Amino acid sequence: MAEHKGSVGGIFLSKKRLVVLGSVNLDIVAHAPHLPRPGETVSGAALSRYPGGKGANQALAAKRLGADVSLCARTGQDADADAALALLKADGVDLSQCLALPNAQTGVALIIVDEKGENQITVASGANHSFQADPLHLPPHDALLCQLEVPIEVIRQASTKASGLFCLNAAPVKPVPPDILSRTDLLIVNESEAEALEENLRDYHGILAITLGARGAILQRDGAILARAAPPSVEAIDTVGAGDAFCAALVIAFLEGKGYQEAVEFACRVGAFATTRKGAQPAMPYRADLDSLFNLQ
Repeated sequence: MAEHKGSVGGIFLSKKRLVVLGSVNLDIVAHAPHLPRPGETVSGAALSRYPGGKGANQALAAKRLGADVSLCARTGQDADADAALALLKADGVDLSQCLALPNAQTGVALIIVDEKGENQITVASGANHSFQADPLHLPPHDALLCQLEVPIEVIRQASTKASGLFCLNAAPVKPVPPDILSRTDLLIVNESEAEALEENLRDYHGILAITLGARGAILQRDGAILARAAPPSVEAIDTVGAGDAFCAALVIAFLEGKGYQEAVEFACRVGAFATTRKGAQPAMPYRADLDSLFNLQ
C-alpha cells in the first residue's frame, strides 16, 4: 500500500485537494429508440454534443461536490477542446495541467443511448493516447484519482508521485501491472471489470469498490465485505457518466472522513442522481441537488 496522509474508512483528511489524471473527450450522443444490433440501422435519433471523458467527468463531479480539483490531461489544439473543457472552466476546475498537444486531435466518444438509458460507446482516443509520462507535474493534493483511458506508463508515473490517497478506477478494463496495484489504496471497478481482473485482484489488499449498476455497490478488502448499499429509486434517463459520478463521490466521501457505510451510500446516491439527466457532465450534481432530491444533510 502507498504511504499517505490518512486512510479510508473513517480517518479524517483535513484538506480536500484532489488531482484527477485522465481523459478529456467530446461526447457525440445519439438518443435512439433502441440500441442497434450488428448490421442494423436505427433511425429517429436525436443528436447532442456534451463534454466528456472519464477523467474530465470525475473532475467535474468532484468539483461540484465541493472539492478543490485539478485536472491533469491532454487535448488537441482544436475547437473540440474548447467544447470539451467548457463546463470544467465554468465550474472552476484547475486546468493548468490540462495541456493542448499540437499534433493531436481532442478525444471523441461516439455514444448511443436508448429509451431505458442504456448505452453503447466507441472512443477515438486522440490526444488521450498521446499523453506522455515525462514530464508529469501533479499539483499539491490529498488524493489522486486515475482511470485507464490514458497510457499505462502515465498511470505508473502518477502512482509514484502520489502524495496522498491513490485511487484507481480500472476502466476501461485492462490488466493493471502489479507495481501500480500495490500502490493503489482504493480500486474501483464494475462487475464485468472485476471479473476480467480476477487474477489481478487475488494479490490486491487495498479497498476494493465494486459497482453493481441498479443494485448498488459493495466495499471489500481481501474478500471480506466492509459495506454494501443500494441506490435510491430514480427514473433513469441516461446512464452515461453515472459510474464516474460514483467514483468521484466515493473519493470525496473518504476525504471528508466518512466511514465505509456512509461513503458507499453517498456514492450510490450521487451515481443515481447522474442517471436522471442527459449527458455525462451536465448530469453531475451539486450538493444542493442531492439535498433537494434525497433530503440529505
